[in-house]
Amino acid sequence: MLDLEQLTADVCRIATAAGHFLKEERKNFRRESVIEKCTHDYVSYVDKESERRLVTELSALLPEAGFIAEEGSATYNDEPYCWVIDPLDGTTNYIHDNAPYCVSIALRNKHELLLGVVYDPCLDECFYAWKGGGAYLNGQSLQVSSVRSMEASFVVTELPYNSEQYARTGEYLIRELYGRYPYEWFGGNSPLLCGGRTFRRLAGGFPRKMGFLGGGTDCAGSRRTGDRFLWKRRFHRRASCGRH
Repeated sequence: MLDLEQLTADVCRIATAAGHFLKEERKNFRRESVIEKCTHDYVSYVDKESERRLVTELSALLPEAGFIAEEGSATYNDEPYCWVIDPLDGTTNYIHDNAPYCVSIALRNKHELLLGVVYDPCLDECFYAWKGGGAYLNGQSLQVSSVRSMEASFVVTELPYNSEQYARTGEYLIRELYGRYPYEWFGGNSPLLCGGRTFRRLAGGFPRKMGFLGGGTDCAGSRRTGDRFLWKRRFHRRASCGRH
């Protein structure tokens, strides 16, 4: 049986090291090294090298696990466990030296999420959670807010890059949310990746789905758990990571 608390501590260490690599590489980063996978969806040598390091470290940590990896450097072949990793969550922000960006890691078995870690090197903040252990930020326990109504919530959403497929969803969001709720739109996925979902669930929260939304929508009432992270994204997204 896995020791999830110790495993989470090890993953935090690995994610932090990868984050430090991202931050250091950004000092001499050149946009000429960027490849556009599809419209507004980018990858660079930094993504690939960060993923290589993560796969190496996580494979040593749990050899019986496969991978779902953003850049496809490792695969899942029906192993009992699966790492889900994004080695540079927020590549567009990274390219423009525009905080935040993160290292996002989750572990699941064939039935459920077991742990999640999201490390933001710009603010040196590590969000983590494991099944049965709760959710934490840099060692401090996190709980979801007590707000239960949409009207009293701060609503945050994001949509994928394939705009043609999700155009109607965007129209629906504007119609249903604009002028009715405190609202913020993000392009990054880190709060909604498996890592973010894990510490949200283990802190007692859940995503609110609206209509036929194809993206993810969260309702947050205070600066705790995921909403604390999202508020910080709001106020720090125009700041250069190098200046933190």
